[in-house]
Amino acid sequence: MPRSYIDLSVALTAGIKSDPPHALPEIEYLDHKQTALGMADYMGVSVDDLPNQEYAAIERVKISTHNGTHVDAPYHYFSRQDEQLTPGGRPSQKIDELPLEWFHNQGVKLDFRHFEDGYIVQPEDVEAELKRIGHILSPMEIVLINTRAGSRYGYDDYVDSGCGMSKAATLWMLEQGIRVVGTDGWSWDPPFSFTKKRIEAGGSADLIWEGHRAGRAIGYSHIEKLHNLEVLPATGFEVVCFPVKIHQASAGWTRAVAIIDN
Repeated sequence: MPRSYIDLSVALTAGIKSDPPHALPEIEYLDHKQTALGMADYMGVSVDDLPNQEYAAIERVKISTHNGTHVDAPYHYFSRQDEQLTPGGRPSQKIDELPLEWFHNQGVKLDFRHFEDGYIVQPEDVEAELKRIGHILSPMEIVLINTRAGSRYGYDDYVDSGCGMSKAATLWMLEQGIRVVGTDGWSWDPPFSFTKKRIEAGGSADLIWEGHRAGRAIGYSHIEKLHNLEVLPATGFEVVCFPVKIHQASAGWTRAVAIIDN
């Protein structure tokens, strides 16, 4: 059966507004000419002995596990998880400890592009969107949240764009058996700039990272900085988003892909 593949990942790119200034990735590009001398010296030959005086193109990259499209592990959110499932919970799983079966499942897209920047999505919003698209969640489906932030990637306002998920909305999905979710925003939560304003106006510190903190109650993973969600149907596609296996890490990069049977 013919299939369509939709790339849901952003390219890891230096020099654009993909993260706060202190967290931006750095990429040094070395072309075939730049690496030739080192190889020639190592081998004891002349650069002229190499084809076209060239060796290998390589890149040196300085990044965190949270740059680019990546999967967060429960360990990123808190030191313990599953406190709602097991008395006292258990140590949070790191990215190399998560079950592979989480990361290749049927996908569901919830379209929240109409919500204003900084809006905190509640369970009733999730239920209303599922009713609109005529879908009932099944355990292990991968739920993708399409926000306005997807259209702002690389622009100055990206980090401050899009709505975010509340703890209550996140837990509601986890209680349906969902274990992987994703967003095209910089964070699963509302942008920090809006949370800061809410706290300055008298809001509780419980607002800080509330969506992430749902993983303390039920362990789950989410994908951040997704791309192309606006071209996906609401249902009828698979998501493949295996994270890179980094020893004892809080996250791993992924080349997330949607697969649609035509």
